[in-house]
Amino acid sequence: MQLLAENDVGALLVLQDGELVGVVSERDYARKVVLRGITSMKTPVKEIMTEDVITVGPGSTVEEAMALMTDKHIRHLPVLEGESIVGVVSIGDLVKAIIADQEFTIGQLENYISGTRS
Repeated sequence: MQLLAENDVGALLVLQDGELVGVVSERDYARKVVLRGITSMKTPVKEIMTEDVITVGPGSTVEEAMALMTDKHIRHLPVLEGESIVGVVSIGDLVKAIIADQEFTIGQLENYISGTRS
């Protein structure tokens, strides 16, 4: 939890010998430690992390990632290229990307309608 707070993130990837073995999130902590009344200082990450990690590749689209996150009810999605971790996207990252794309499209449509060019 200290690492989450220090890095201002909602989830951390869990690696063992450089291999992705899980994700631990604020949600995992809340549901598996706080609600069970367990002492967090003595609880290993392995006991609360999500082990069946869903991932995407760098070529996945924002829409594909958003659909996957919505379908699987997850908020963080590791991005792997082969076995190498190249990033993590959050639901917030995807929402920001979608909004930026929509704002661009709206601007283009407004320019088309008004006859101005950018």
